Amino acid sequence: DLLSIDKIEEGNIIANKSTFDITKLVNSLCNELNGILRPGQELNYNHEGMEAVYLDPLSLKNTLLNLISNAIKFSPDNSVIRLTTKVSNGEFILKVTDEGLGIPKEDQKHLFERFFRGTNVTNIEGTGLGLHIVAKYVELMNGRINVKSNTGTGTEFTIIFKT
Repeated sequence: DLLSIDKIEEGNIIANKSTFDITKLVNSLCNELNGILRPGQELNYNHEGMEAVYLDPLSLKNTLLNLISNAIKFSPDNSVIRLTTKVSNGEFILKVTDEGLGIPKEDQKHLFERFFRGTNVTNIEGTGLGLHIVAKYVELMNGRINVKSNTGTGTEFTIIFKT
């Protein structure tokens, strides 16, 4: 993770945009991540609009990997992690929604800082780098990221890119 951050911040990673099928990328990643789901957890993916997007598929995959892995890690057994992608009106919108711990309001302003971990995270392993990496990849691809979260009910990350 530290190497990825350093490479991005030093400008050694650039967005290699190409046109690809977003549903194939997300479905493939979901299949890979099924092996780390907790008992009873389910990944639910839905797409709306055209399937072709023009972005950096590797950067997008790394972004999704971090967001979905976090959703799995911070959600209870028997919960649903929802992924939605949508191509509409010149934008590509990606959402990852979980039913997990949620993020305290006072922590949300620090979420994308290096090594930051929420104050309500005690027994869950992690480095505090995943969301920092997500923010760097989103920035690299000229996107923006929003977070909605309430403690005890879950979190929704929304990422928007111009297409």
